Amino acid sequence: MLRLLKASRNSWNGLIACARSEEAFRQELIALAIAIPLAFIVATDAWRRVALIGVVVLLMVVELLNTAIEKLSDHVTPHHHDAIGRIKDMASAAVGLSLLLAGLVWLVALVERFGLL
Repeated sequence: MLRLLKASRNSWNGLIACARSEEAFRQELIALAIAIPLAFIVATDAWRRVALIGVVVLLMVVELLNTAIEKLSDHVTPHHHDAIGRIKDMASAAVGLSLLLAGLVWLVALVERFGLL
């Protein structure tokens, strides 16, 4: 039980650190705060609500990993390094693909619910 408490505290500290240092993560927190109530308006089924909220949470998870990779890379060397630059680009691409997935899921849900487009 103590290990779970320590792990939870570490997770909370990581969320706070990311929220303080990363504008993109703060924007995603706002998106999550909007997505949660909006999911109950857009989706009629529980699993659709979970999907709508889940893709935003997934985006945040990928953003956390991207931030961790960037911070670790900058700690290893503050100087420009081609290989590290490519690694950072790959992590950024993961965020971009997660954002695309979230957008597509929300778009499909909106089209299904309100017949938009």
